[in-house]
Amino acid sequence: MSHVKEPSFRESVDLMFNRAVALMDLPPGLEEKIRVCNATYTVRFGVRLRGQIHTFVGYRSVHSEHMEPVKGGIRYAPSVNQDEVEALAALMTYKCALVEAPFGGSKGGLCIDPRQYEEHELEQITRRLAYELAKRDLIHPSQNVPAPDMGTGEREMAWIADQYARMNTTDINSRACVTGKPINAGGIQGRTEATGRGVQYALQEFFRDKRDMEKAGLTGTLDGKRVIVQGLGNVGYHAAKFLSEEDGSIVTGIIERDGALFSPEGLDVEAVHQWIAKHGGVTGFPDATHHAEGAQVLEEACDILIPAALEGVINLSNAERIKAPLIIEAANGPVTAGADEILRKKGTVIIPDMYANAGGVTVSYFEWVKNLSHIRFGRMQRRQEEARHELIVRELERLDRHMGDAWSMSPDFKAKYLRGADELELVRSGLDDTMRIAYQSMRSVWHERADVEDLRTAAYLVSIGKVAASYRAKGL
Repeated sequence: MSHVKEPSFRESVDLMFNRAVALMDLPPGLEEKIRVCNATYTVRFGVRLRGQIHTFVGYRSVHSEHMEPVKGGIRYAPSVNQDEVEALAALMTYKCALVEAPFGGSKGGLCIDPRQYEEHELEQITRRLAYELAKRDLIHPSQNVPAPDMGTGEREMAWIADQYARMNTTDINSRACVTGKPINAGGIQGRTEATGRGVQYALQEFFRDKRDMEKAGLTGTLDGKRVIVQGLGNVGYHAAKFLSEEDGSIVTGIIERDGALFSPEGLDVEAVHQWIAKHGGVTGFPDATHHAEGAQVLEEACDILIPAALEGVINLSNAERIKAPLIIEAANGPVTAGADEILRKKGTVIIPDMYANAGGVTVSYFEWVKNLSHIRFGRMQRRQEEARHELIVRELERLDRHMGDAWSMSPDFKAKYLRGADELELVRSGLDDTMRIAYQSMRSVWHERADVEDLRTAAYLVSIGKVAASYRAKGL
C-alpha cells in the first residue's frame, strides 16, 4: 500500500499547513506558535485483568490553547501512537476554528484492540484511563473535553463522565467533562449521527453552487449521483444512509475491512449495515458482487467518493487510478499529502476532512452548552412557538370557511406548521447552519484568490487566520 516517498500522517498535516501559511502574511514566530503541539501527556497504567496486571499506554495531546476548553476524541486502536495523536490534535484546532466552535484542539488515544476485551474489562480500563487524565485536568469541563472517536462510543463516554463525577462530587458541571454521552446520561439528540449528517450538509452546500460543481465537472443535484463509501462505521453509515434515503443518491459501493460490495443499481445501506452487525463483515451479503480486495473498489467510476475510515487509504500507490471527480473526506486524513497533489493536478475536487467531518465537534459543542445550561434545547420555547402558530392557523381556518371552495389549506399544512421544534430539529438546524457558513467562508477564498487552487488550502487559510486573530487578541 505505502510508498517509499509517502509522508506520514503527521508530515501530511505539516505539509498542508506549510502550503497555506506560505500564502499568509504571519509573523514567523506566530506561525511557529500555531504549528507546534503545546503538550502531550503519555500515561502508562496497570489494570488487573484475568488474574494478572496488564499495562496500557495512552496519550492526551493538547495542540493549541488559544481557546479553552480544548476538544477532541479519544480513540481505541492498536495503531495509536504519539505522532498520530498530535496530528489529530492539530486538525482539531483548525476544525474548531473553521466551524467557530469555541475550543482549542486536543486528541487522545489508547493502544488497545477493544475487540479483545469483554465489556466489564473495557470499563475497568476506561475508568482507569479517565482517572489518570482527570487528576491532571486533562479531562475537565473548562479545560479539556474528550469525545468518542474510532473504537469508542456512548458507552465509554458514560464511563468517563461517571468517573469524573466520582472524583469531583461538588462540580455542578461535571457532565460537561465529556461529550458524545448517551441521552440518559446528559447527551444530546442527534450526536450519534452528527458527523455523517455533517457530511450530507457539506455535500448539499457544494451542490448549491454552479461554480463548485463546474470545478468537479458535475451538474444537477445529489439526486442520482453514484456514491462509493469506504468504511461503514458510524460516520460512513449515517452519511450513506442520509444521502441515499433523503437526497436520492445511489450508493454503488461499500468497502469494509473484509472486502467490498459493489452494485451499479445501488445497495440498500440499512440492509448492509444490519448484515455487518450480525456477521462482522460484508462477506456473504446476498444482493451484490463481493470483491475480496476491497481497496480496488476505491478506483471504480462514481460521482462522489467518501473515505470514512482510516488515514492514508488514498496514497501514492493508487491516487492516479481514482476516478471520482469529487472526494469528501469523512475520515481524518484519508488522502495523503502526496496523493493530494496528484489528485489536484488531475482536477479532482476534495472537500477536506477539517471541514467535512466537523459535524461531530459541532454537535459536541451543542451538548457541552446543554450540559452547562442544565436544560435541554426547546424546553422553554417549543409550546409558545406552537401557540403563536395556532393563532395563524385559526385565522386561516376562518378564511377557509368564508371562502368555500375558492381557497383551502393543503391537507397536512396544519400538522406540519403547528409542530414546534424539538431538540433533534434544533440540533440539525444548528448543524446545517454551521456547515453552510463554514463552507461559504472556504468557498469565497477558493474562488476569489488566484493563488488558492483547492478547498483544503482555503480551509487552512480561514482557520489559521482565526487562530492567529485569537492569539493576537490574547496579546501574543
